Amino acid sequence: MNAFIRKLVFGVAVAALALQVASVSAESKNPRVGDWKLNLEKSKYSPGPAPKSLDLKIEAAGKGVHVTTNQVNADGSTVATEYTGNYDGKDVPLKGSRIADTVSMKMINKSVVMRTDKKGGKPVVTYKTVMSKDGKTYTVEVKAKTPKGEPVHNMLVFERQ
Repeated sequence: MNAFIRKLVFGVAVAALALQVASVSAESKNPRVGDWKLNLEKSKYSPGPAPKSLDLKIEAAGKGVHVTTNQVNADGSTVATEYTGNYDGKDVPLKGSRIADTVSMKMINKSVVMRTDKKGGKPVVTYKTVMSKDGKTYTVEVKAKTPKGEPVHNMLVFERQ
C-alpha cells in the first residue's frame, strides 16, 4: 500500500471514530436516550384500563429528541406515535395520536421535562417526566380529562432496556 492510500485509510478511520465518539457523547448528555418498556406492575392508571404494553424509544436528534411509542391497548388495538422536537417549548407535529396533533417540551432541569400535547392549539394532555438518578427508571405523570370531562391522572414507570 503506498503512503497516500495509508494516509487516506487512516484519515477515514479517524473520521469514523470521531463521528462514533461524537454520537456516543451526544447520547450520554441526554439520559433519556434509549429504549424503555412500561412496567405495568409499578404503573397506576386512573381511570383505567391500563394498556397491555407500551414501548418507548428516545433517540438524540440535534438539540432535542426523536421519540417513537408503540402501545397495545387493553382491547388489543395498537397505537404508534412519533415526533421530533427540542426542549424549547415550541409545538412540533405529533404523528399517530388520536387525541393530539402537536407536542411541545420544556426542560426544567437535567431530570425533569414538561411536555404538553395539543389538539387544534388547545392543551389536552400534560406530562411531567422525571429521570431517576441512576438512569434506569423514567417516570411519567400524565394529566388530562376524559371526553366526559373526568380527570385522568396516570403514573407510568418505564425501565431502561
